[in-house]
Amino acid sequence: MTAVTDQDNGNSGNGNGNGNGGGSGKAAGDTSGGGRDGRWDDGLIARRAAAAEADEAREDAPRAPAEDDAEPQVEAYVPSGGPLPPRLDALRELVGLSRARLDRDTLAEAGRVLDEAAARQRLSSRHTVIAVAGATGSGKSTLFNALAGAPISDTGLRRPTTSQPIACSWTDGAAGLLDRLAVPGRLRRRPHPGPAAFDEALQGLVLVDLPDHDSAATEHRDQVDRVLALVDAVIWVVDPEKYADAALHERYLRPLAGHAEVTFVVLNQTDRLSGEAADLVLDDLRRLLDEDGIALGEHGEPGATVMSLSALTGDGVPELREMVGRFVQDRTAATRRLWADVDAAAARLRPVYVADGRPGLGERAREEFTDRLAEAVGAAAAGQAAEREWRRNAGRACGTPWLRLWRWYENRGLPGSLDRMGQALTPPEEELTARQRVEQAVRIVADDAADGLPGPWAQAVREAAFNGAKGLPEALDELAVKAGAPGTSKRGGGTEAGQGATAGVPLVAPVGGRPAKPPRPKWWPAAVLAQVSMTLLQIFGGLWLVGQIIGVLEPGLVTPALIMLAGVVGGPLVEWSCAAAIRGPARRYGQDAERRLREAAAGCGRARVLDPVAAELVRYREVRERYVTVTEFSTTGR
Repeated sequence: MTAVTDQDNGNSGNGNGNGNGGGSGKAAGDTSGGGRDGRWDDGLIARRAAAAEADEAREDAPRAPAEDDAEPQVEAYVPSGGPLPPRLDALRELVGLSRARLDRDTLAEAGRVLDEAAARQRLSSRHTVIAVAGATGSGKSTLFNALAGAPISDTGLRRPTTSQPIACSWTDGAAGLLDRLAVPGRLRRRPHPGPAAFDEALQGLVLVDLPDHDSAATEHRDQVDRVLALVDAVIWVVDPEKYADAALHERYLRPLAGHAEVTFVVLNQTDRLSGEAADLVLDDLRRLLDEDGIALGEHGEPGATVMSLSALTGDGVPELREMVGRFVQDRTAATRRLWADVDAAAARLRPVYVADGRPGLGERAREEFTDRLAEAVGAAAAGQAAEREWRRNAGRACGTPWLRLWRWYENRGLPGSLDRMGQALTPPEEELTARQRVEQAVRIVADDAADGLPGPWAQAVREAAFNGAKGLPEALDELAVKAGAPGTSKRGGGTEAGQGATAGVPLVAPVGGRPAKPPRPKWWPAAVLAQVSMTLLQIFGGLWLVGQIIGVLEPGLVTPALIMLAGVVGGPLVEWSCAAAIRGPARRYGQDAERRLREAAAGCGRARVLDPVAAELVRYREVRERYVTVTEFSTTGR
């Protein structure tokens, strides 16, 4: 006989009692031979009227609530004080930090685990939901009835027998859990009075009989998959014929290997086997479970419970009931299930968070990037040009007047010398090469930073580098133009300097369209005075000789010749001495110019490329730390 819900029993009893009572009352009215309250009293109408009155009275009177209508006696879920709450918090932060870098499908399983964990923690912790799953003909419904102590779930030769999940709850307050499983009210049962119903160890148990996982009906398999993702534990029922079925092992047992502690595997129908054959099949089942990666709870170790029984004859059912009772009273099944779910989600996310090696940007990579940018912007050439400019200015200041006059004659009327104009005009081929060098530098540093990173984060690093480098060649060109011929110009006792495009490094601002001249050392006036003196000696000696030649002065060639010779020899000697003295300062000036342009290029590259790349690496380190927290105590996620 199929069991019915307490509500159905109560309504049937009330309806029968009221109906009988109404009939009796009208029978008494019939003996009086007249109606009551002006109504007919022909028997049939009297019974219907009495039933209607009884229904109205029953609706007005308070009634005892049925299981589904009762206020749920829910005890809030209280997670253990272990590391599960920190792991859930870390997983939630991990998903939040990763949404902008990982696609939705990658984070879908982790999001589902968080949602289901939150939903389970809002429900009763006094109840343990255990599903009974199995293949067609494995006898799972028979085992379900044996554990419940009543024929609750239909059994028979017609397949599939179970088309929807059927639940049996030993105590009140499980309505929320059953609503979460989407078990309809008409399929919610209570065990019939008997030893199973009053077993203290089973108080808090919610047993769910599932459809066949290998059913030909697709909706049955979908229901099995849906409920298995929500229950606290599962009892897999296998039979001697299908215990090695590939569909069971590949679709369910192997993917749920991390849920071994909330898994029971029961070999049913052992009454069809001899004792020795049953042991052989059970050993082979253990071997298959071991190949699936399911830890077996043997010798006191945590893992899946594996046993054999016969639900039809009852052999082994009390032992299973006792194990289930201890499992229920432990009240840790929900926590274990959530723990295993987090492990599974972490294991699935491992490829997108765990890097090979230690990714990042080292000092060597940064220096090489700076070297390539300096080469692209021509920092070395700018330093050499600055050194030549220093020497040229020294030659103009300390050289002989005749040499300066000649140079003035060459450059008269021109805004700049022809050779400078030629140097200022960069051929298109060289400009293209410089742009290619910048692109190559960015590509190399991006590859170095992304080396060893998981795919999504490596892609994010490369995108950050390439996006920042879009305006880098133009910015470096602007720096090079502003650098021109590096130097400083003194104005009002201060130093006036230009700013690089984004580097913030002082560069020389062009003055009147031409770069300012390099500063002169303190000894230059003395050198200029010496050169002027040598020039005056030449002029004085020459005039003296001319005066003697034209007869204005007394003859005496030795003295004026010596004076003129001293000026002629002294001028180049002063110029040579100054050239020797300016080698060190000119070299330092050129090196300083090269350093400033190099620093400007490095600052521009750092602001546009290195900083965005470093920000992506910092974000990866943050999510990596969250992932380490998630997998800190995991056996499958690390």
